[in-house]
Amino acid sequence: MLNDRMNTINKRESNVRSYVRNFPAVFDSASGSWLSTDIGDRFLDFFCSAGSLNYGHNNDVAISSMQAYLKKNGILNSLDFATTAKIDFIETFDQYILSPRGLKYKYQFTGPTGTDGVEAAIKLARLATNRSTIVACKGSFHGVTLGSLSATASEYFRNASGVKLKDVEFLSFNRIEEIRLIKEVKPAAVILETIQCEGGINIATEEWLKSIAEFCKSSGSLLIVDDIQAGCGRSGSFFSFEQYGIIPDIVVLSKSLSGSGLPLSLLLINPIIDIWKPGQHNGTFRGNNLAFVSAAAVIKKYWLRYGEIEKDIQKKSDMIELLLEELVSCSSQITEFRGRGMVYGIECIDPQIAAIIQKEAFNQKLIVERCGKDDQVLKIMPSILIDKKDLSHGFTILKNIIEKC
Repeated sequence: MLNDRMNTINKRESNVRSYVRNFPAVFDSASGSWLSTDIGDRFLDFFCSAGSLNYGHNNDVAISSMQAYLKKNGILNSLDFATTAKIDFIETFDQYILSPRGLKYKYQFTGPTGTDGVEAAIKLARLATNRSTIVACKGSFHGVTLGSLSATASEYFRNASGVKLKDVEFLSFNRIEEIRLIKEVKPAAVILETIQCEGGINIATEEWLKSIAEFCKSSGSLLIVDDIQAGCGRSGSFFSFEQYGIIPDIVVLSKSLSGSGLPLSLLLINPIIDIWKPGQHNGTFRGNNLAFVSAAAVIKKYWLRYGEIEKDIQKKSDMIELLLEELVSCSSQITEFRGRGMVYGIECIDPQIAAIIQKEAFNQKLIVERCGKDDQVLKIMPSILIDKKDLSHGFTILKNIIEKC
């Protein structure tokens, strides 16, 4: 029986609501990898608010930094004024993220969400190249505002636009032979995810991605990597493109960038293409100082020594792969798994099987999302800081359910 308080949501919130339909509970508090409801039920979280809580719910480091900042009456909203919080974030990001990786980018703080960042990236690419066409990938998801939606492949989302979405060509993911088809297009940019998290946990091959990067270099097109969901440690390294040996012209970060779940979106821009005029692209909430504070705090804590947290993530990733091998072997309803770092997909033979597993997992107090073209893939996306006991517990629940399917 649904919690009576859900009636307020069901009656008063728009039909556009989505996640609450699959997870019909009234959540009240959270800590680490666990969510608690208003009636005291505890749920293990293998979804992390679509990847915006890589460091877990109410991370102690993030919370303590924000509490201290609020206690001193730190400024909250500052447009693009200079603030101590913003400067500390930039200097921290330079020191612990960019410099160890030999990267030199300029910072553009856009509106608060990932789709705001994508909008700015597409706009800047067109401005910098004086070209209009963008190349995106089939299976992609870049957001649902009009500019980012034009680069999102799903017809389900595109059909809600109300207008014709123009000036975007789609390329098959991981199909090298198709790169030649876009050579005559001379696009302003190619935008892609190295891991298509919404598309079904599809991982870019090194050969394909390097071929795309070479195409962009030779054609004068920009390479935009959307690292909104796969970035900030989710892929096993801070940036999902690190292992490929490429350097994008523009990187879009959001979701877990703040380290606390607060909205924060950032473009990392090759300085050569930073041709904006003052205020030419702006947003009221691009100065979220509380998010700057928590972001700097978690970077100083978890990314202090280059390569250290990556080793811890790899150990958990190895554990996940062993557990997934067991799952695949115990049921004919599962065809394969794929992923990297702390994001994996379990391919089900039928979308209905995935839906059944998701529903029963929720009944057993485990939150797991679905993705892929037909929602046929179970998305495994726990906190990168989850302890092994909780990780094992979640997979035990999944295994017990899958064995009965």
